Amino acid sequence: MLSLIGNIIWFLLGGVFMALGWFLAGCLMAISIIGLPWARAAFVIAKFCLVPFGRTLVRRDLLTGRRDVGTGVLGFIGNIIWFVFAGWWLAIGHVLSGLACCVTIIGIPWGWQHLKIAAITLAPIGMAVVPINQAERVER
Repeated sequence: MLSLIGNIIWFLLGGVFMALGWFLAGCLMAISIIGLPWARAAFVIAKFCLVPFGRTLVRRDLLTGRRDVGTGVLGFIGNIIWFVFAGWWLAIGHVLSGLACCVTIIGIPWGWQHLKIAAITLAPIGMAVVPINQAERVER
């Protein structure tokens, strides 16, 4: 129930705008065939930006137990390219939204979500969105 309430307030305090930013970045990357790996990562995190409470991001290789293209060397190179073309401006948007939420004490949880997403914004390739309880099992 608290996740639902948190997600509703999140949506109203900037989550929808940041999700639109991720969606726009994904659409721009999807214009070319070469940009599809980045588009996939952008769409995954756009969905996460809509409802972040009760879910988290984990590396896919930790989740599945095996490496794939997005979690290896190509994923690292893809994250560098992502950072140059889209990651930094999306991170700035999340940091500014997070600071705006943290102006009041009651907004700190939503501001913290923005700041956590800002960190992921810098290198999203190779990440998967999972419920928090599943992420806790992966970390063990």
